[in-house]
Amino acid sequence: MFATLVVVGVAGFLFWRHSQAQLAQQAPRVPSPPTVATHAAWQGDIPVHLEALGTVTPLATVTVKTRVDGQLMSVNYREGQMVHEGDLLVEIDPRPFQAQLTQTQGQLQRDQALLENARVDLNRYSNLYARDAIPKQLLDTQVATVHQFEGTVKLDQGQLENARVQLVYCRISSPISGRVGLRLVDPGNIVHVTDTTGLLVITQLQPITVIFNVAEDYLPQIQQQTRLGHKLEVDAFDRAQQQRIATGEVLTFNNQIDTTTGTVRLKAIFPNEDSALFPNQFVNARLQLDVHRGATLVPAAAVQRNAQGPFVYLVKPDQTVAIQAVSVGATDGSTTEIVKGLQTGQTIVTDNFDKLQEGARIAGNKPMAEAARTSR
Repeated sequence: MFATLVVVGVAGFLFWRHSQAQLAQQAPRVPSPPTVATHAAWQGDIPVHLEALGTVTPLATVTVKTRVDGQLMSVNYREGQMVHEGDLLVEIDPRPFQAQLTQTQGQLQRDQALLENARVDLNRYSNLYARDAIPKQLLDTQVATVHQFEGTVKLDQGQLENARVQLVYCRISSPISGRVGLRLVDPGNIVHVTDTTGLLVITQLQPITVIFNVAEDYLPQIQQQTRLGHKLEVDAFDRAQQQRIATGEVLTFNNQIDTTTGTVRLKAIFPNEDSALFPNQFVNARLQLDVHRGATLVPAAAVQRNAQGPFVYLVKPDQTVAIQAVSVGATDGSTTEIVKGLQTGQTIVTDNFDKLQEGARIAGNKPMAEAARTSR
């Protein structure tokens, strides 16, 4: 009987443990709180930027043309070469113009000799007329002859200066400093003043400008900054807005607003010492209009949007979250300004938003406001 009782007791204990295990498996599991990253809002300065699509425009582009007809003797530049103002570019055959210069000089000397002889005759006729030796008509004729030769000498002097200028035009120098384009005419060709293509094109690269449009609503702020003598900084970014190409400043703005688009054109100037900006290149211009100091800042990823507008998930002391509506100000990269709805030091969620809702409990990390301020 004792053995029978022991066997029944062991069987009952095993049956009880099996039943408890099945009940534990069938009982619903309580989900664990989602793990999210949190961040504390901090106080700092944030720049106010205006972004627009801009076009790189050179300050000067010159199509070099010949001013005399003749044979192109030499080309003293390489395609794509950087030239300076005054550098000799091409030479045109000067021999016809040298011969014309010599001819004009000889003609001037001859007419000067005729004028000198006419003046001597006029002096002689004046003395004879004073003694009543010749009639007055002869003296008047000689005076007119002197005036005629004086006009002839002036005409010769003008032709001589013109011949010298034509000879100078045979040596074409660079009118500006810049980059030479592809060669349009080869040595040995006959060039004419009436040619429309020109000999070469020079584009100034240093400095260079970027022209972009901004909404007319920002024009009063821009005018105020320029009147105060403040330099408005402009950054030129690549197409993906990831790499900053160059930094410059606003040079001026247009004198009228485009009524079709409601925008005004701005011109920014860049030193472009590394030639990173190229004419007619499209860039993303970012104009720093102002700086908001002492603003409440949060990571841009923390700001979410719904039908009511922007909001953040605010972490409460009991490790639950609440939807907090906010007003967003300026944004600079990964940092956003909160104008209303959040105070400095309050903790917000920065990821795993799909697992959150009003009142949800979280297992968050420590806020890293100090690290954020250090990185800024």
